[in-house]
Amino acid sequence: MGDGSAKVEIGGNATDYKVRSGTVGPDVIDIRKLYANTGAFTFDPGFTSTASCESTITYIDGDEGILLHRGYPIDQLAEQSSFMEVSYLLLNGELPSKAELEKFTYTISRHTMLHEQLSTFYRGFRRDAHPMAIMCGVVGALSAFYHDSTDIADPHQRMVASHRLIAKMPTIAAMAYKYSIGQPFLYPRNDLSYTGNFLRMTFGVPAEEYVVDPVIEDAMDKIFILHADHEQNASTSTVRLAGSSGANPFACIAAGIACLWGPAHGGANEAALNMLREIGTPDRIPEYIARAKNKDDPFRLMGFGHRVYKNFDPRAKVLSKAATEVLDKMGRNDPVLDTARELERIALSDPYFIDKKLYPNVDFYSGVILSAIGFPTTMFTVLFALARTVGWVAQWNEMISDPEQKIGRPRQLYTGAAMRDYIQVGKR
Repeated sequence: MGDGSAKVEIGGNATDYKVRSGTVGPDVIDIRKLYANTGAFTFDPGFTSTASCESTITYIDGDEGILLHRGYPIDQLAEQSSFMEVSYLLLNGELPSKAELEKFTYTISRHTMLHEQLSTFYRGFRRDAHPMAIMCGVVGALSAFYHDSTDIADPHQRMVASHRLIAKMPTIAAMAYKYSIGQPFLYPRNDLSYTGNFLRMTFGVPAEEYVVDPVIEDAMDKIFILHADHEQNASTSTVRLAGSSGANPFACIAAGIACLWGPAHGGANEAALNMLREIGTPDRIPEYIARAKNKDDPFRLMGFGHRVYKNFDPRAKVLSKAATEVLDKMGRNDPVLDTARELERIALSDPYFIDKKLYPNVDFYSGVILSAIGFPTTMFTVLFALARTVGWVAQWNEMISDPEQKIGRPRQLYTGAAMRDYIQVGKR
């Protein structure tokens, strides 16, 4: 892999470092021996220029707006595949045969129930607890209930834990929602799809039969696919870092959920929807765009631009179409969607947005869709965590199996006080 080298010179001493090439994407300079050779570290806040691992799962080209899962473009997967198929792909590396998909779907559907004692665990939370707080606690507690899948050295136990996490996350998420609104928990049903089951557990009630709407089910399945994995983002890096210490898989995923909760990561779609609601109607857009362009005004347009994508977010293109389908199906003329559409049109034609590469991102549309389906904003990040569990689990499995992986230990540039002597409190 790669045949070049890079020369680093410090204090007159030059050392060579191997340059490695991936399948696609930028080359990387292998600096693992840098400190040993030179006594120096690199300084890279946020690790934006550092490859923390080698991976075969997801590839992103932000400049071109490309997102690949195991080589397959995200738009093809979202339009033609299913979340169960994408889950299999991320976990196993290849698309399943018909028989493999049926077996995988059967396995996941038979792991959807939660240990009955976990129902009482929920009751320890206040009714007004944020669903993400509940989810974080419940997922972290799973290791207390499933002792037979916490040995990370056993590939079979790792796969059982992976299946359990993927299967139980919709049940955990739906129960968090039901608990917050004071409704009874619904048990999963094996005859429904992964996404249909989640919708029923979330919006169904014991008093009547819940019928899954295929348009809503398809839109939710697309949202799950589009959020399934996104390379080495903050929460995925957290899962890998936690896993590098040998922590059990349930603890690692709980750590990822905690990281995802941040508004700069998983909470962005909630912020984007709140912004659209604040604008209210399309006629007020010019006023808010003027505010966004004013450097002295604290207002910022949410749902535009991306840390990685400097082009149109490929996931946003899929959801733009899905948003129209969902609102048409529900017969709603939503001023929020009208505002979103007009804002999108302006952003794609205004030189200010074009020059700064501020394209609508996946959060811009997902919030509109989820709100139309009936989810409160507090559930948005929960849904993100539900979908991303598949990616976290795939990345965790890859990390555990990687012979080059070590416990994570970032270095620092220390700028505090130099060594000094302690002075007794009475003499200070």
